[in-house]
Amino acid sequence: MNIGLLILRVVVGALFVGHGTQKLFGWFGGHGLEGTGGFFGQLGYRPGRAMAGMAGVAEAGGGLLLMLGLLTPLGAAAIVGMMLNATLSVHLPKGVWNSNGGFELPLTNAAAAACLAFTGPGRYSIDDAAGWQLWGVAWGLIGVAVGLATGMAVYGWRMAQLRRSSPERAARDFRRSGA
Repeated sequence: MNIGLLILRVVVGALFVGHGTQKLFGWFGGHGLEGTGGFFGQLGYRPGRAMAGMAGVAEAGGGLLLMLGLLTPLGAAAIVGMMLNATLSVHLPKGVWNSNGGFELPLTNAAAAACLAFTGPGRYSIDDAAGWQLWGVAWGLIGVAVGLATGMAVYGWRMAQLRRSSPERAARDFRRSGA
């Protein structure tokens, strides 16, 4: 079990570190803060550059925490919140399957992070080495709840920004998201 958790943490965490650094620095074929900020602005996340920076920090930071098995519920919360926003703002209207741009992949990523919040990082982690038992039902629920709450707060900010600039688009996006 511990080797399985280590593999899951390292793979999911490393991919999120990469995804976050694409946003922050343009690494791994990313667009950096300017390009990602422009895209975020088009989606209604304003100011776009600042929101892209927050997203990059959440992804890279959450991914690093998962990789290391350090404060695992916090790392999971960051990933859950980010994937909630990705789903609601981009993927949900496209259906389930990733082949159509749907929410299959963000849901899988959020589920993997949530599972780690419940199971814990395993023996080969900083949490375990420090003697911190930050796992189980309570910690899992806390990690998922914090992720969902912060994700919805950011999504609410997006909707408020859209209402200010484009009430018609905000209403359309709200109806499509089912929020």
